[in-house]
Amino acid sequence: MKRFEYMVEDIDGDYAHLRRTDVESDELKLVARALLPPEITEGTKLLYEYMSYSIME
Repeated sequence: MKRFEYMVEDIDGDYAHLRRTDVESDELKLVARALLPPEITEGTKLLYEYMSYSIME
């Protein structure tokens, strides 16, 4: 299973804009906050693995 690393760039209501950090990319991914850990803030680093997001330590 692949794993992807993201950073929360912006929180906009019920959605968050994520930027990939494990590869060079200028694209933002729009994700519903219901799919993300509730304690995220802008700048939080996330790991997407096994179809779920978790906060990276």
